[in-house]
Amino acid sequence: MTNRPAPLVPADRGATIALWHDCGLTRPWNDPGSDFDRALSGPASTILGLHDAVGLAGTVMVGHDGHRGWVYYLAVAPARQRHGLGRALMTAAEAWLLRHGVPKLNLMVRADNAVAQGFYQAIGYTLSDVTVLQKGLA
Repeated sequence: MTNRPAPLVPADRGATIALWHDCGLTRPWNDPGSDFDRALSGPASTILGLHDAVGLAGTVMVGHDGHRGWVYYLAVAPARQRHGLGRALMTAAEAWLLRHGVPKLNLMVRADNAVAQGFYQAIGYTLSDVTVLQKGLA
């Protein structure tokens, strides 16, 4: 396995989307291929990944809106979970944001995903007293 997460490239698209499906991160209303392409298309976002002898072991999509950072698609292959890869990916995402001058990171976790909430709280994230609203534009 690579020692540190590194930016993914367009050739990683298929393996990345397969990993996101394997980890249950995709939803019918979000096209993961479009999300992948958009994240790699500009200077305000990227997808970091960890590779091992088997292939892509984990990913995290990270970006910023000029005010705060955001993380999406934190994924670790099910057989590789609970070995510190998620923590390594989050550390790399935080470092990427700091290099881009972004001092704060936000992320959203589905309300019914207690495992993910516990993971983020264990690595120092706290609940934020906000309500997220949305409006589909497509």
